[in-house]
Amino acid sequence: MNEIKLPDSEIKVMDILWEYKELSAKDTAQRMNEAYGWKKNTTYTVLKKLQEKGVIERSEPGFICKPIIGREQVGRTETKSLLDRFYKGSAATLFSAFLKDKSISNEEIDEIKAMIEKMK
Repeated sequence: MNEIKLPDSEIKVMDILWEYKELSAKDTAQRMNEAYGWKKNTTYTVLKKLQEKGVIERSEPGFICKPIIGREQVGRTETKSLLDRFYKGSAATLFSAFLKDKSISNEEIDEIKAMIEKMK
């Protein structure tokens, strides 16, 4: 499957589906209403768009929705987009921005170091 770009509204619905693995459209709409105040028709519209994009499948009875792509696949696309838009494709520049902000804990820095060492 190619790069999947999802707007925030679609990612919100996918978050619910990733959490529950599969869910009826009705239950998805209920959870979206509880979390974001969405009306049922809003959720149904987003579900239809996700189905058209091929990121969820729908089965009957009950309009059961199931994600067919994972969070990691969408995350990779979003990360690449972030790198391209703000950091000219440079992961080093992205890390530098995080480090300058000092919002990364020492534990996270150690994790990043370990990941880099593993990649070498």
